[in-house]
Amino acid sequence: MDSLLRKIPKVDEVLKHEQWQQLLVSYSQDAAKDALRAVLEELRLNIKQKKVTAIPPVERIIEETGRRAAELSKPGLRKVINGTGVVIHTNLGRSLLAKPAIDALVSIASNYSNLEYDLKIGKRGDRYEHCSSILQRLTGAEASLVVNNNAAAVLLVLDTFAQGKEVVIARGELIEIGGSFRIPDVMRKSGAILREVGTTNRTFSQDYERALHENTGLLMKAHTSNYRIRGFVHETTVTELVELGKRYRVPVFYDAGSGLLWPLKGGRAFDEPVITNFTHTGLDIISFSADKLLGGPQAGIILGKTAHIDAMKKNPLTRAIRPDKFTLAALEATLFLYIDEEKRSQIPTLEMIQQDETSLKRRASRLAAVLRARSSAGLSVSVVSLTSEVGGGSLPDVALPSYGLALEPRNMSLLLFEERLRKLETPIIARIGHDRLLIDVRTIRKVDEPLLISGIAAALADGT
Repeated sequence: MDSLLRKIPKVDEVLKHEQWQQLLVSYSQDAAKDALRAVLEELRLNIKQKKVTAIPPVERIIEETGRRAAELSKPGLRKVINGTGVVIHTNLGRSLLAKPAIDALVSIASNYSNLEYDLKIGKRGDRYEHCSSILQRLTGAEASLVVNNNAAAVLLVLDTFAQGKEVVIARGELIEIGGSFRIPDVMRKSGAILREVGTTNRTFSQDYERALHENTGLLMKAHTSNYRIRGFVHETTVTELVELGKRYRVPVFYDAGSGLLWPLKGGRAFDEPVITNFTHTGLDIISFSADKLLGGPQAGIILGKTAHIDAMKKNPLTRAIRPDKFTLAALEATLFLYIDEEKRSQIPTLEMIQQDETSLKRRASRLAAVLRARSSAGLSVSVVSLTSEVGGGSLPDVALPSYGLALEPRNMSLLLFEERLRKLETPIIARIGHDRLLIDVRTIRKVDEPLLISGIAAALADGT
């Protein structure tokens, strides 16, 4: 081992090799050196782990350095093609933005803006006002506040109204979302005291009422976005909680989760709370996500009575979780699309969810024909019926009938084929089922179809 380690070429020796100069045509000296050091360090580690029994020639080391430099030059956050059929895919960035939202982002990113400047009076303004008027217009809420996500919204509400006080919530609504985010943990962080009532499957208004006392800060209801309880169940309604809150003068807060602002095509809500149905119920505060079923950027939206929103704005925590100008620009542009029912179809999340089976099957058949012509004998391609998911912790019991491609490579293993697709310049993310690679066309954007075809062809070519 010591003998091999001593034979590893020094950096200065490699830099004098003529092939090194060729590498510098594509990469800077500093970037190439960083890549070289990484390659040599990996070589040392492999020798110590007895994975290498001979030192490769300098030429091969420089070739590997070039590959490593290419990897280091790529941004970590990259575009991918989503072939999974999961529309709001948390691991793949959740909702895509509509073009008007993207245009608003580019405009605000490229120019100075009136983020905190009141153009009417020529003095400092309030960043939260940029989305407030459109939110009030759409929902009828008295006031609004935008923060950087719905988890932050819940934390802010609890911190403002229940620090050191009890929050009464049904046991069956103590939810956990992705990343081990749990309502009880958030309560502890906010300084609120959890007071769970009822049972997992049945909670009544009187359960809440019996828990009320002088140290009750908040009545809370949380929508179970990512799971459902069926069978012998009873849920206390928002209306019942509002009535109870008024009687005992305790604020009522509803964490509505996924943010379905308006019913989908045909008036369907899929058992998801429609935000506009709850803003006139007398609720004191309601919060929800902007980057799930609303189809906007990552943000948390809080609607409520003016006095409650003003109290949250004064909370020092608000500054730590405030949205930036890009979030506000994209959110406002997305919200404006909701004014006109016809324009809502421009929101990619809603458009993908509402695609009909006939058009999906037609697209899958067309793509299959192109792939068969391009791949000849290297790939078996068939059109199959699939089931898409909404995803993002939304509508867990909704299965969307869909169509896609089933691919079976003939010159390599299925796992290797999937890996090569994942490592393309524009990675293609698919799923494996029934010994085939499945690509659901519901989440393939039409503009990305040429990249999908060429990517599959490139992955096959690497294996021949």
